[in-house]
Amino acid sequence: MHREHRRRLRTLTVVVVGLAGLALLPSLLGGCRESAPPATPTPTRTPPPTPTVTPTSQPTATSSPTATATPTLTPSPTPWPENVNPLTGEVVDDKTRLDRVPVAIKVANTWPQYVRPQAGIASADLIYEHYNEGWYATRWTTVYLGENPERVGSVRSGRIIDLEIPAMYSAVFANSGFSNGVVQLFRDSDLYPDWVVSDSLPETIQPRPFFRDYSRNVPLEHTMFTSPALVREWAETRGISGRQELEGMTFSEEPPAGGASAFNISIPWRGQDTEWRYDDASAQYLRWSDGAPHRDALTGAQLGAANVVVLYVPQWNTDIVEEPHSGALSIRWALWNKDNPYRPAILFRDGERFDGIWNREEREDMLALADEEGNEMPFKVGNTFFEVLPQGDRAIEIAVE
Repeated sequence: MHREHRRRLRTLTVVVVGLAGLALLPSLLGGCRESAPPATPTPTRTPPPTPTVTPTSQPTATSSPTATATPTLTPSPTPWPENVNPLTGEVVDDKTRLDRVPVAIKVANTWPQYVRPQAGIASADLIYEHYNEGWYATRWTTVYLGENPERVGSVRSGRIIDLEIPAMYSAVFANSGFSNGVVQLFRDSDLYPDWVVSDSLPETIQPRPFFRDYSRNVPLEHTMFTSPALVREWAETRGISGRQELEGMTFSEEPPAGGASAFNISIPWRGQDTEWRYDDASAQYLRWSDGAPHRDALTGAQLGAANVVVLYVPQWNTDIVEEPHSGALSIRWALWNKDNPYRPAILFRDGERFDGIWNREEREDMLALADEEGNEMPFKVGNTFFEVLPQGDRAIEIAVE
């Protein structure tokens, strides 16, 4: 298995490609807006990036990204000190908090009246947000290492993108289930059977790391929860535990040069409005969803991120029926470099935007960022929220003020 048995330091190959701008359609669920910090008078909108390469085939579940383009830059990774969280760059008081396997948990974001506020989201080191089947609203994959919230959820079913995210961060993946076609992809992957736990895999469910919370008047599918500690207990029975080799993210307290002001980021997902507003007091972007502050159910605090990263990723329907009632198909996400030289990304940090590209050469590599010259683009020390937007006909026009 790739995580505990890796014996070499990975290198990040940065491919220099052209960049494009950003930007798609108004949301169905608008909301009232609060005033943003002073910035440009009106949002700047540019056409969303147009891919120069379109996927012609669906990669297998265990396919590993492979670099094909040149020129490249291959910096030598340096192991992090034992007391630095490699997913956030933060120094921890007790280094033993990092002597454990990361945990990825699938968290609901649709439907807001049933799932918000979610529990434990403010404690995640990383969160990936992506479209659900039918290209309607979103679901999240949350990744935990430094913090250990008592409850995370509500927990929902995994998607094909979750073949990639746990592999990047050496994480055990917990979710409520899979559709019939997707569960087979996971059975055929290198995550099975020891790195993925789900009710759809009953042969591996013991000890069960999930529990139900019936205290809210919501449908049954929104009552499942877990915690990183419970998932790690499950993983330990499979022989998975301890510190993992986690290298690939670069952090800096100081932002790169050449940024442009970006105090407000609006992302009109179909069926959902997302907004990030820079807050000078916390030096973070704070999240609004459908016009309301997006809060953590455990703390009541508004969700914030030191880094918000917009990733333009090829996405397309598979022939797998994800939702049998509507017939909506599962989506495939090409989160790798191979056959995908056009990889625009925008890093938002410190109230500024930095345009670049995203990179992931090998299956075990973390996703990293580079500028147009091929230089690594450092994350701000702290947590990161990745917005995985489509390219091409389904591209979303974001607005930046």
